[in-house]
Amino acid sequence: MDQYALAMAGAGITDGHVSSHRAAVFEFARFVGQPVWAITAEDADRFLRYLRKDRLQAKSTVQAKAWQLAQFFDFLITRYQGDLRALTGHVVTQPIDEFNRPAKAVYGAPRVPPSQDEVDVLFGAWRLSLPDARKYLPAARDYFAASLWRRAGLRINETVMLDIRDWRPDLGELGKLHIRFGKGSQGRGPKTRLIPAIDSVDALITWWLTDVRHQFGDDYDDPDAPLLPSERRDRHTGGCLRAGDDALRTGFAGAVGRWLPTWSGRLSPHGLRHFCASSLYARGVDLKAIQDLLGHSWLSTTTGYIHVHDDHIEHAWATANDRVATRLGTGKEITDAVESADESR
Repeated sequence: MDQYALAMAGAGITDGHVSSHRAAVFEFARFVGQPVWAITAEDADRFLRYLRKDRLQAKSTVQAKAWQLAQFFDFLITRYQGDLRALTGHVVTQPIDEFNRPAKAVYGAPRVPPSQDEVDVLFGAWRLSLPDARKYLPAARDYFAASLWRRAGLRINETVMLDIRDWRPDLGELGKLHIRFGKGSQGRGPKTRLIPAIDSVDALITWWLTDVRHQFGDDYDDPDAPLLPSERRDRHTGGCLRAGDDALRTGFAGAVGRWLPTWSGRLSPHGLRHFCASSLYARGVDLKAIQDLLGHSWLSTTTGYIHVHDDHIEHAWATANDRVATRLGTGKEITDAVESADESR
């Protein structure tokens, strides 16, 4: 197991991913109660069923653990099959086979976000409630974070890790946010990106830095201070600690439960990321731009975030017909062809 961890570290896998792999392997070994070289596919069957039926773990969690186990046993077979056979007499087999290996698929219901009107109701009521909030500062912070998810499609961990210096109003026409801790594929460290402050994100950040952030503490002008602080202080530096994702989730869940109760328990921060992608697409933003905004490596991932109305095909067809009718009615296509021919002469 230690050699496996070293191999992953050598491949550039982050410590968090290495720890997750180790935890899955040890959980499996404890459940089976025998050395890993003697484990069979039937043991894996029982373990995966136990996770699903007894532990009631999410399908995506079970899928991830199955893949981690499969990768570990691939390593074991490739590097140590001969040694283990000589020492123990066992031939190591891959317990996660084509029969019990969870397929790569989206489990459960898709994350279809609420409508534009519903999101407007939520944030409109939330914004109006801020002056009367029992604890104004954390309420304003939670609203600010959720607004970034709604308008710029940030992940919650990306939001938590923002520092004051990550806001760059000097870049581009609207300013840009430097996302330094974007999600990296296969655990190979954070993937950075710069995103423009579209959809009034520039005005949102200006409000936050001008009217609210300085009330948390004197570190408001420290570029390395967290953009979203906690009310707690670092006992060594006296500066604000960084707000945790649990605090932001709790604040958002409370707002949804109060002002959009039909979505209580169903709308998550990641759901707002889907809403952001869908609303931008509905306004005509092309898929490649949305892909860059969300930080996806593959366009196919971005398309999974786009949820359009049932009549979007009819609208697209009508728009195309109108465009053709306009061209034929004005004779633009014929005129363009004649002008092109004249130029060629």
